[in-house]
Amino acid sequence: MKTQAAPGESRANSDVPTFRPFPGLGNPHAQTVGARIRRARLRPRYRRVRIDTDDGDFLDLDIRELDRPPVATCLLLHGLEGCAASGYMLSSAEAMAARGVLPVSLNFRSCSGEPNRTLGSYHSGRTDDVRRALAWIDGEHPGLPRGAVGFSLGGNALLVHMGSAGPAAGLEAAVATSVPYELAECADELGRGLGRVYGRYFMRRLKSKLVEKARRFPADVPERALRSTSVREFDDTFTAPVHGFRDADDYYERCSAARFVAGVTVPTLLLQASDDPLVPARSIPLHLISANPCLELHMTARGGHVGYYGREDRGNRPGWMEGRLADYLARRLVDV
Repeated sequence: MKTQAAPGESRANSDVPTFRPFPGLGNPHAQTVGARIRRARLRPRYRRVRIDTDDGDFLDLDIRELDRPPVATCLLLHGLEGCAASGYMLSSAEAMAARGVLPVSLNFRSCSGEPNRTLGSYHSGRTDDVRRALAWIDGEHPGLPRGAVGFSLGGNALLVHMGSAGPAAGLEAAVATSVPYELAECADELGRGLGRVYGRYFMRRLKSKLVEKARRFPADVPERALRSTSVREFDDTFTAPVHGFRDADDYYERCSAARFVAGVTVPTLLLQASDDPLVPARSIPLHLISANPCLELHMTARGGHVGYYGREDRGNRPGWMEGRLADYLARRLVDV
């Protein structure tokens, strides 16, 4: 039975229950940071597998093994400067494991705790590594239904993959959470108001890795990139040119998920908060999403960015976001 949407909450053909913030944590920044603190207590229970790539690099996959044969598999994709050990990745993997779905978490290049071998690493629209990870899963678990979950940048990359591949995406169901549908608007959001706090956090991590790359590739890392002070400037001087784009605007235009949602043919749940401090609500392409019957949007009034610290988040119970994505995938992959 479908629940009624709360004021400011919207949904499309969804049985997703209403999100109610944890008492005192209704503020979007409290949601974003509070959920991160709550999930920080989790510890990885992974087996790592390394894949050597045909371009001389490697990918690290972290598998949350089950105590019984899996009934389906799911690829998890983290956000900007996250990793398989990020709290939201761990909590989501546990929620899926409880339903018999084998979680396989992809660490984007340079994010597994070891510098990658090549000058380039990852970006919001890079999908070749998503395909490599899905091919590995298919080889290890042939015949099992395949799902995928992407968070923030990982959600953008997942929608780009599905939208560009169409029926050849290699998935039966997917979930994308807190997606930066318009990369330019989201990059600019990190440079104004309280968004600058998040922008500085990302820049510290990005610049640290860039300094290490400059030691190994001194002729290929521009001095302008090392002096960059914002995510947009970093993308303009390093991310874009290194990965074959003219500049940041070209990268943002060609890799924004909004350009690909119309081509998605995989049943997909989209979880998005109107108060997301990193993703302006005006940047979410509601008209394109509503026109695609494969996409099921659940847009909450509150929740922050990959936050969703709800009233039920007590003890060891899965949080609201984790429960929703695991339930959706279980229905689509298992209960068929």
